[in-house]
Amino acid sequence: MKAIRNILGASLLVCSSTLSFAAQYSEGGLPSTMAWTAYPTSSASYAQLVTIGNVLKHKFGTSIRILPGDNDVSRMTPMKNGRVDLCGCGIASYFAAEGVFLFSRPDWGPQPIRVISTSIGEFGMGVVVAGDIGVKTPADLKGKKVAWIRGSPALNLGTEAFLAFGDLTWDDVERVDFPGYNRAFDGIIQGQADAAFTATSSPAPEQVAAGPRGHVWPELSADNKEGWKRMAKVAPYFQPHVITMAAGEGINKDNPQDFASYPYPILISNQDYDSNTVYNLIKVMTEEYDSYKDTVPGAAGYGLENQNMFWVIPFHDAVVDYYKEIGHWTDEMQEHQDMLVKRQQILIDTWDSFVANNSSSDEVAFQAEWMKTRATALDAAGMDPIFR
Repeated sequence: MKAIRNILGASLLVCSSTLSFAAQYSEGGLPSTMAWTAYPTSSASYAQLVTIGNVLKHKFGTSIRILPGDNDVSRMTPMKNGRVDLCGCGIASYFAAEGVFLFSRPDWGPQPIRVISTSIGEFGMGVVVAGDIGVKTPADLKGKKVAWIRGSPALNLGTEAFLAFGDLTWDDVERVDFPGYNRAFDGIIQGQADAAFTATSSPAPEQVAAGPRGHVWPELSADNKEGWKRMAKVAPYFQPHVITMAAGEGINKDNPQDFASYPYPILISNQDYDSNTVYNLIKVMTEEYDSYKDTVPGAAGYGLENQNMFWVIPFHDAVVDYYKEIGHWTDEMQEHQDMLVKRQQILIDTWDSFVANNSSSDEVAFQAEWMKTRATALDAAGMDPIFR
């Protein structure tokens, strides 16, 4: 937290070690100013984007204005409307690309978004479990009390994915509804629930770890191929990840644990965003990685070795061009990229046709019918709808 406060409080200073590289990126360059949206100012995501903004100021003289947003809609709407260039978003960016959950509403639909870069840090994303009920793996959650958060599809889907890893569903556990994220962890401490979804580095599980029941992070072995297949059927954006940062004692660099994660944040733009700008951005983020990777927690997650080239949202074309240029792109990666681009176009074309032929004023009925139409189109193309 001290590192985050320092970076947020610092001005965009130009150090001599950075100035020596300025000419390298002068040709083509970037716009003189850019606007990005991000999580609130207290978040690791915001701090990471500030430190990347420092690098861009040093290299191009580009000033970055970062607009914090309290929720997914407030972060993504300005990019959708063209008022900002990029979004440092969360997993809701995947839901937007797929046109599901709140993005199945008439004013949204599948969005033509592309990945520029992602961060996979030292932490993971998954369920924290009370330490007094003998849970070691997700399969041990059978019959236990598991938190379900009202109005939070990303959290609930994450929990469902962890259950699936253990070959369980919501029918195999006692679902306990909570009105909000923080209340679920209070519920664990008070014995109302046994498990809830979170980031391993978040403050909420620290409270659980310090409580009378203690805590545990269930292990997800990378060798459990069937478990990962089941998890991917529910939420394909999860990936195996060795965590070295987690609430409570026991997990650290000297004692890592097999777990799961997905990128946070996910730096995205619209498909048609300026290719020259994107090319220069990914170039400086990759080639000047050492100058910012240790500045704030999570910044190391932008390293080239942490980029998942077989993830669930297509890369921007200019990012692909850069990876090809540096020899970090294979035929298999291109095949996967082509599949994702095709999927995105099917969803957008299906949405356009659906909206043109659907005049329902009932939003619930509209969303339900869209989900059926969406699934039919993807099934016809031989692609898993994931969401039905």
